Amino acid sequence: MGHPDIYASKMEGIAETGKEPTVDSINWTMTLLDSSRLATLAVAIFLIIYGSFRAIKSDKNKEDADDEETNSIDAFWEQGHTIESSQALLLPFGASLSLLIMFFFFDSLQLLFTLMTAVLATVAFSFLLLPLCQYLISPCLNPNLKLSFGCCGRFTTAEVVSMSASAGIVLMWIFTGHWLLMDALAMALCVAMIAFVRLPSLKVSVLLLFGLLVYDVFWVFFSEYIFHVNVMVKVATHPGYNPVDLITNNRFMPSEAPARNFPKLSLPGKLVFPSYYKTGHFSMLGLGDIVMPGLLLCFVLRFDNHKKRMNEGTETSKLTYFNCSLIGYFIGLVTATMISELSKTAQPALLYLVPFTVLPLITRAYVKGDLKHMWQNPFHDVMKAKELDV
Repeated sequence: MGHPDIYASKMEGIAETGKEPTVDSINWTMTLLDSSRLATLAVAIFLIIYGSFRAIKSDKNKEDADDEETNSIDAFWEQGHTIESSQALLLPFGASLSLLIMFFFFDSLQLLFTLMTAVLATVAFSFLLLPLCQYLISPCLNPNLKLSFGCCGRFTTAEVVSMSASAGIVLMWIFTGHWLLMDALAMALCVAMIAFVRLPSLKVSVLLLFGLLVYDVFWVFFSEYIFHVNVMVKVATHPGYNPVDLITNNRFMPSEAPARNFPKLSLPGKLVFPSYYKTGHFSMLGLGDIVMPGLLLCFVLRFDNHKKRMNEGTETSKLTYFNCSLIGYFIGLVTATMISELSKTAQPALLYLVPFTVLPLITRAYVKGDLKHMWQNPFHDVMKAKELDV
């Protein structure tokens, strides 16, 4: 959830040179225009935009669906999950518990963590690939043709191909441990989470984001005073043993056979991009710093579309709430990067992303008179209209 990229790279530099670099020695232009930073910024914004529009498409497909049987994968994603107020309040505590479990028991449970991550990444990546597979297969085969897999259900050809391709990508990641494959799986997880999870109102959004902001600040800034190590950075940068390595060398290989060492795996809970200018430097951004603000922007995009339908035929502002929040997210991410460079320490990115994203949104909604409507039950009139139609 934090932003520990500068922490890792600067600590390496101190160890090599024996002294801490001064602020005057930093070339700010090269720092901000570093390929790893630009890639992180561009990918984070792209994932939020794409995930939000995938969610809008899922909502539209759900509204247009008739009483006929729908394929299981599409039906699953279109159903989504709505976070309630109680869940928003409890999520930071659940995240803290998960972080502590990974911190204390990572070595003993790392095989379980890796397998769970592989399953989730396979499902998420199949969701990401499904539109492409549908586009490629539809000219050749009937898109509504379903294949039966017994008790597992019936799936379209595009779903089978997307699931098979995603499973292949996950296996390649396990065998190679390459950062590019890890990033691909992390991107799929981001898009899937943003498209699947729904925030019903601005009230729930604020409760969730500011609760996670406190969580992020505590575990990045204050955990070291309690556990004598930065728990967030430790978990984010801790590599795990490859499950293939554990299985082949400990269970199925004869004792006299030479052991083959597979690469350690860094779980795809973050995006990492190497620097073109600094060898060995990686820029890192936790998936929570993309998904959680992304859920807010997805909600805002749904509200923009809702207002557009309610005010159809009237002129609307070109600066939508979604654009306003996206600009705030961009500024917040740049600010987090600059503060990280200035302080030479890990920074909780949500400390900057949440205020820069939420406060402009609330201010603009108050000025336009939409704050009260957006705060609670903003889509209530849509549900009421549907009930009247029935």
